[in-house]
Amino acid sequence: MRRLLWPCIALVAWAAVISNPGHADPPPGYPFLRYDEAIKSARQQDKKIFVYYGRYGCGFCDKTNKKSFSDPALRKLYTEHYILAYVDAESGKRLVLPNGERITEMELGARLKAKVTPVFIYMDAEGKSLLRVPGFQTVQDFIRHDRYIHGDHYKNQTLDQFLSQLR
Repeated sequence: MRRLLWPCIALVAWAAVISNPGHADPPPGYPFLRYDEAIKSARQQDKKIFVYYGRYGCGFCDKTNKKSFSDPALRKLYTEHYILAYVDAESGKRLVLPNGERITEMELGARLKAKVTPVFIYMDAEGKSLLRVPGFQTVQDFIRHDRYIHGDHYKNQTLDQFLSQLR
């Protein structure tokens, strides 16, 4: 009986992993939409889009969620200024693009040239990329990026030029 115990435990553990693969979750308290829903909503509301490209097990995603996205003022600012989209880098969930094409969230990441996680992409209402920022970002970083994008400074200068004026 004891000889069967360990193989049974291993089999149950393996089945639990296979039947419930990890998936990435956006930070709690934010109204994140699927990418295709965010594009539709942004067009209807004529708002810019903030895309959070993350994945399960991403240490910098967790750090950003805990240290930055937990800030209530940041949550309020980004909820007011953007349509928020969350894309899971490893997801096979299907999206329907505005042109009718069907792709997975993972394929969207390749198209957005998001090779690492997290990547934060600011877009116009049509889905054109305005700014791409990889890696952990502080609350202050997100506020500066918001001032750059929401203030339309991206139209006349690079992010580095904008940030150098703030110093």
